[in-house]
Amino acid sequence: MSSSKLDVKQLNSLALAYMGDAVFDLHVRRHLLVLGTVRPNQLHNKAKKYVSAKAQAQIVYYFKNENFFTEEEEGVLRRGRNAKSGTVPKNTDVQTYRYSTAFEAVVGYLYLLGEEERMMELITKAISFVDEGEGGMNHGT
Repeated sequence: MSSSKLDVKQLNSLALAYMGDAVFDLHVRRHLLVLGTVRPNQLHNKAKKYVSAKAQAQIVYYFKNENFFTEEEEGVLRRGRNAKSGTVPKNTDVQTYRYSTAFEAVVGYLYLLGEEERMMELITKAISFVDEGEGGMNHGT
């Protein structure tokens, strides 16, 4: 990154989501490799279970139900949910897509602020939530 400071709190929600998408995807890919998934086609198909708009929207609903987000993160989430991207993927509805964007915005926000510990807490909990949804009660959190 250049030496100029990035004012994360002033960044557009879609820019935060753009960053958050990449960061979450990277951690999901690492998680799948750690699990022993190595064939490219398998990796791609398994990754979709974590990074799909539907999965990310479900993560947001779960986190909100658990009161997991801080007040500041709730604000970023709200801004991300209300951001108008101009496009919606053909395989999901607008509300699901907006919640997915909101989740990515929070991840991007924490990443760009350098809040590594909180970001990892959120990502780890999100991945565990998806894993547990997969096979019922594989392992606890």
